[in-house]
Amino acid sequence: MLALFGRKKLTDNKVSNLFVHTTIDAVEKGWPEVAGYINDSPEFVRCPKVCSEDYGKFLMIVVAANFNYIPNNFDEGHDREIINGAVAKFAEIFGLTDDEFRKKVSDYRAFLSRVNSPSKNTLYSMSRGIFHKYDLNDYQEDYFKSMNVPNPIFLKNMNDIMENFLWDWDAFKDKYKVQ
Repeated sequence: MLALFGRKKLTDNKVSNLFVHTTIDAVEKGWPEVAGYINDSPEFVRCPKVCSEDYGKFLMIVVAANFNYIPNNFDEGHDREIINGAVAKFAEIFGLTDDEFRKKVSDYRAFLSRVNSPSKNTLYSMSRGIFHKYDLNDYQEDYFKSMNVPNPIFLKNMNDIMENFLWDWDAFKDKYKVQ
């Protein structure tokens, strides 16, 4: 039936706008659940007491990870316009210049790459990024704490949760056409 009527057409600017506002909404609504999971996680020997309002680092992890997927899903030119538009919108929301926000995203992308090395899996980097940005190592049992690595059970469960914060660009492109 969709083929009969075609996909809804969106400009790069509308895609950027949709990406920014949907991402912020998902993070604001989802972070309390993620923080609750972290605080109740049986893999920690004591409660990390992650604050349900402290989602700034989480938002940056989600944005940086999702920016990794945009070039793989849009033609050259569209990908840059979508990212540039998203950067401008995020920067405006947070009272930063475009360059300041772009630098922040670049720093987070480098951080995620570093904590996940040698793996290139973006999903895994998100879980590891949360582990390190929220200083969760101090709450683990001594074995994992001494190695400064996340408990693999915690990491696996976080990976399952983080999947909900990655855009499904294939489903998006099935519904919309970027022009």
